[in-house]
Amino acid sequence: MDLWSVHVKNTNLLIRNEKPFVSCHLKSVRVDNWKVFEIRVPKRQSYPLLVKAMGKKNSDNSNSSSSSGKGPEDDNLKGSNPSSDAQKSHQKPLDWREFRASLYIQELAANAVSDTRKQEGTSFGPKALPLKWAHPISAPENGCVLVATEKLDGVRTFERTVVLLLRSGTKHPQEGPFGVVINRPLGKKIKHMKPTNLDLATTFADCSLHFGGPLEASMFLLRSGAGSELPRFEEVVPGVCFGARNSLEEASALVNKGVLKPQDFRFFVGYAGWQLDQLREEIESGYWYVASCSANLIFAGSQTSSSESLWGEILQLMGGQYSEVSRKPKQDI
Repeated sequence: MDLWSVHVKNTNLLIRNEKPFVSCHLKSVRVDNWKVFEIRVPKRQSYPLLVKAMGKKNSDNSNSSSSSGKGPEDDNLKGSNPSSDAQKSHQKPLDWREFRASLYIQELAANAVSDTRKQEGTSFGPKALPLKWAHPISAPENGCVLVATEKLDGVRTFERTVVLLLRSGTKHPQEGPFGVVINRPLGKKIKHMKPTNLDLATTFADCSLHFGGPLEASMFLLRSGAGSELPRFEEVVPGVCFGARNSLEEASALVNKGVLKPQDFRFFVGYAGWQLDQLREEIESGYWYVASCSANLIFAGSQTSSSESLWGEILQLMGGQYSEVSRKPKQDI
């Protein structure tokens, strides 16, 4: 299944796929002060793909610019009723991950219709996403999750874990993929470890600790909130950043200033890391499912007392064969 991204900014539109570009037919229709784009892609598998996007006409053409390539991030990408200003005011622009998820969910719905409907084509476009969502993706990326498969049952370190990939890595030996396990709370608070670091002993004393992985280093996630800019920290997905021991002082300062609260942080003992080829081989060998998920699932996994609840929830949200895996008992190894 091909996932397409449609970027709309001041009525300039870019169609991109991970595979080589293919020809498509584009037409536009004026609706009030909006222009509705309809892209019909030639039949690649069992049905044609029809994507619809809307861009509002820019009255000043001299200020128009093309998409940055990172996703639909401006107010030109809204809901399905451009004539309703009241409705638009309550809708935030979809980031590219949400837009992709919206297309995926609608494509699943299209697969469920009759063969006749498939031959005629099905309309796609950005719509409101459920509060929690997850879907498979073809390759690791920053902010994706690695969901353990049945093949890791019996492997205590990673059995039924969900790993948030903080960086997808490069081929450089020192820049491989790494992340943290987000569904293994340790049942202890930082103060129970009697930390020598002043910030940990005071500002973050009551924060919970979580097992992050078998490699020795400590990291933390912070929930920054939509639209917040924290330049000292690296964003994983919109609203979620990560830091390490060398950024604890800055993190503590944000809490002391009232910008963030201690509850906005998750601290992890250890992390998981691979060489680029190593992770690719593990995925190809069937040890991990690769998925994109909503940011609220990332912090939900850090709060739960059951390490398997988030694992099962993400698989169920992914649907199909993944949902079936979530209901299987552990393999006896």
